[in-house]
Amino acid sequence: MSILAAAQARRVKRMPTPALWVAAGFLLLLVASAVMPWLFTDADPLRTDIGEALLAPSLGHPFGTDQAGRDVFARVVYGSRYSLAIGFGATLIALVAGLLIGSVAGLMRRVGDGVLSRAIEIVMAFPEFLLALIVIAIIGPGEASLLVAVAIAVIPSYARVARVQTLVVKRAGYVEAARTLGVSPAVTVLRHVVPNALGPLLVMATMGIGTAITAAAGLSFLGLGPKPPTPEWGLILAEGRNFLATAWWIAVFPGIVITATVVCTSILGRHLQARAAGRQR
Repeated sequence: MSILAAAQARRVKRMPTPALWVAAGFLLLLVASAVMPWLFTDADPLRTDIGEALLAPSLGHPFGTDQAGRDVFARVVYGSRYSLAIGFGATLIALVAGLLIGSVAGLMRRVGDGVLSRAIEIVMAFPEFLLALIVIAIIGPGEASLLVAVAIAVIPSYARVARVQTLVVKRAGYVEAARTLGVSPAVTVLRHVVPNALGPLLVMATMGIGTAITAAAGLSFLGLGPKPPTPEWGLILAEGRNFLATAWWIAVFPGIVITATVVCTSILGRHLQARAAGRQR
């Protein structure tokens, strides 16, 4: 195969697939519903009407109503605010903190790097969900606690990737030259480490948003997140589990949205990962 043909083949492989377009479209709709929920529904997610309790899905109520007569579609739409805020917020905190910790570990000498690396590995030995549970047990339940707990649970993963990227950059000649010239470690991190580590971390963060949303929904399902009647996806699931036999739609539709969000962020993240790998060849 000629060089031109090989380049064209790689270009075709990197072209957006229908699955990618669907994933990107769904995520854009999700963000739009979080920012402008009134464009998607005129129902009040907190308005109760016992006379309309447990109504099956219909044109008036696409996702049906719950045990208090609240419109489930409206609650899912407005719930995207909480879920996306926690997902994006926790991922951003984890990315910044992980980049800082990993960069410091990678730039330190052998003893310091070894201590930080062992600490990262010890924390990573705990399942992320269990670690988030421990954090919430310490700081207490609530929306802010949920965000902090999910962020702390995933920081070690970002720190490990940042450390590996830092070690690669550290061996480069221009970094050694900068050290010889007396350039401070902070400047070295900003000029050389961050640009090289940010790409892999952003790919990881894209896929991590879905994981963070799932973890937050799971913790809310256990009653460790926002309190009722907040329209948060995990809380809606928890309220609907007692009505699965008679009103399955209360739990099923939020579950589908959570699953679709995780799948779509994974598709987008894998596409970015493939493009990054293609550039390195």
